[in-house]
Amino acid sequence: MFKNWNINPTDYEFQEPNWFFALILLPFLIYWIFYKEKRRFGDLKFNGSNEALQSFYNLGVKALRGVYIVLPATVSLLLIIALAKPYSWDLSEHKYEENKYGIDIVIALDVSLSMYAMDFSPNRLEAAKKVGIDFVNSRKGDKVGLVLYAGEAYTACPPTLDYPVLIDQLEQAEGMKLEQGTAIGTGLGTAVVQLRNEKLKSKVIILLTDGSNNWGDVSPQDAAMLAKQKNICVYTIGIGSNGMAPTPVITPVGIEYESMPVEIDEQTLTEIASITGGNYFRATDESALREIYKEIAKLEKRKITHKVIQSEPPATPYAFLNWAFVCALVFMGLRFLLFLPDAND
Repeated sequence: MFKNWNINPTDYEFQEPNWFFALILLPFLIYWIFYKEKRRFGDLKFNGSNEALQSFYNLGVKALRGVYIVLPATVSLLLIIALAKPYSWDLSEHKYEENKYGIDIVIALDVSLSMYAMDFSPNRLEAAKKVGIDFVNSRKGDKVGLVLYAGEAYTACPPTLDYPVLIDQLEQAEGMKLEQGTAIGTGLGTAVVQLRNEKLKSKVIILLTDGSNNWGDVSPQDAAMLAKQKNICVYTIGIGSNGMAPTPVITPVGIEYESMPVEIDEQTLTEIASITGGNYFRATDESALREIYKEIAKLEKRKITHKVIQSEPPATPYAFLNWAFVCALVFMGLRFLLFLPDAND
């Protein structure tokens, strides 16, 4: 409420300050009013009993004359300020919290054979893809990319704002065409390459796996150190239930499912996250995985969200217009109260 009456100039900046050049006309306006009304005030009369108001007249005529002369200039001053389009940096209205530049995110998804284990519905990979798609759809202004890895890795989609293209790649993600194994270091290193640009403000890798590094020439620790050098934060997710899970294995007659222990190298995943300033999470079902993605989004928002000034803040001249209206009413009231005879009378 009070902000609509605040005319403290130190609380405002102006979009069109050139209007202030009009202020040089105010002294001429005051001069003109002063001499125009001089004779009228010299013959000032009041409506009503002159005797009752005589003492007030003697004490107040000079003050009334000053107010009467100054009010039009005050109205003009306030209107000029309003025309200069004042705006305020009131955080509650003219600033907002958001990530100005967006986050560049790469999802590094393990698509090795074990990701087809059926402790998730219908399996780990499909659950990870489903939750990943929901995560992508929740992004606003963040570039998101996708790296798929098993015994080798490749970039399915570089970081992009074209979410439909990315989602299409996620939906088609499968590891049967890749060399089998779990090359966590290679997958992480490939994701780092996609975020190597030093100009990127906020860079995040979300790495999902259900096993341990057993393939590739790059160790997870070396890849993590490279990510750290590039100021990339890595969040690692171990995906898999506790205990045993129906897991596909290659046999002479093809792929068969056997009950296998869930073995996730949580120590390595924790180390990767620690080196890069991220966190390690364990997802034992789809619901937990979904909550992990939400938690990662919250963590990144707290880290990089900052006050951002709108590029074109809205002008807020209302306080100056309000006071100009009040001053105009007072001026008209004085004209009604005071009987100012015409100079020709």
